[in-house]
Amino acid sequence: MKKRETKALVASLIGSSIEWFDFFLYGTMASLVFNQLFFPNFDPVVGLLLSYASFGIPFFIRPLGGIIFSHIGDKIGRKKTLVLTLSLMGIATVFIGLLPDYKTIGIWAPILLTVLRLIQGLGIGGEWGGALLLAVEYSSKDRKGFFGSVPQMGVTIGMLLGTLSISLMTLLPDSQFMSWGWRIPFILSAILVFIGLWIRNGIDETPEFKETQKSGKIAKVPLFDTLRYQWKSVLLAVGAKVVETGPFYIFSTFIISYGTGHLGFPKTTVLNAVTIATLITTITIPFMGKWSDRIGRKPLYVWGTVAIILYAFPYFYLLSSKSPFLLIVATVIGLGILWAPVTAVLGTLFSEIFTTHVRYTGVTLGYQLGAAIAGGTAPLIATALLETYNNSWVPVALYIVLTGIISLIAISFVPNQKMSDVQQSQQVAK
Repeated sequence: MKKRETKALVASLIGSSIEWFDFFLYGTMASLVFNQLFFPNFDPVVGLLLSYASFGIPFFIRPLGGIIFSHIGDKIGRKKTLVLTLSLMGIATVFIGLLPDYKTIGIWAPILLTVLRLIQGLGIGGEWGGALLLAVEYSSKDRKGFFGSVPQMGVTIGMLLGTLSISLMTLLPDSQFMSWGWRIPFILSAILVFIGLWIRNGIDETPEFKETQKSGKIAKVPLFDTLRYQWKSVLLAVGAKVVETGPFYIFSTFIISYGTGHLGFPKTTVLNAVTIATLITTITIPFMGKWSDRIGRKPLYVWGTVAIILYAFPYFYLLSSKSPFLLIVATVIGLGILWAPVTAVLGTLFSEIFTTHVRYTGVTLGYQLGAAIAGGTAPLIATALLETYNNSWVPVALYIVLTGIISLIAISFVPNQKMSDVQQSQQVAK
């Protein structure tokens, strides 16, 4: 691998990991802390729902962030945009760690928490597409699957760092954890942000974007061109994103409140299960990406989606045993194994259905709209379903099945990129 390609991969991965560490830190704290410290004057279930609502709201601001930063990315380049998104996320995350709670400043606490969360949403809205394109547009044509999977590792690495830091903090006495321990990971994230900015500042613009600049094909308003000429691709991307994001937040975020509140597991037990599963999927993702360079993105995506559909009911059945061992097994299978092939190919799959001059806008719009529809709402919907149907997990399992069906319909319209250009040439030569 060339030195500049390696540098681009590292810049893509580390920035993405930091952004998602910040983002998932909030998601976990929404289950454990914010429902008590920032929404305390409500019924416990209502408080949890409001906490999850503050978790979900930024998913609807992410498309706006995506539009803003993808416009910049398609106009002036991927590199400069990624520096902006990382800076925005970092500032918001540190301020969350410094924010006074409800007892100190009253109603301003949940209001300011939500505002900072919205700022996080703006930053993450532009981050994913840029990190993906930084990797894919530096790769050779026969390695795009592998390169496109590396930024996806940032999602799980960020989550792994988040859950590990929280697990360490939960070793504190509960009073100290609720008082100041939960703040430490948010504040210390500033160190990671500085490292990420330093690395990203040291890379060059992607070769494919440079070629587009030289050819003079830069879109005047990338969003207009995308919606006018490639709106079908946007819809396909939105539909394909649903199964990648909905079940993910069930397996990784909802399970924390469900496992501790309904099944009676200790916080550390549930967090450890998620941590183990996240570690496994982090290792699995690049192998799945590399495999997609051999068999194609679409087949791997379909297999993963069908597996998630078939696993929805067994997943909750394993959890209902209330066995710590089966909790780990259930989480590892869902998050660590079955979700991996879907997320590994998603980015490269998206990049292949949009042209270079609007690619940042196209992949970002599809990804963030799909995340808004099925991602941020997933823990909220799952919690509401439990409350509505007397704590029965069957409706939540059906919700997972529904996400899979929607995505299978969407992916059926996507052309099958079975072989890379290099492989096709070899096939013709034979």
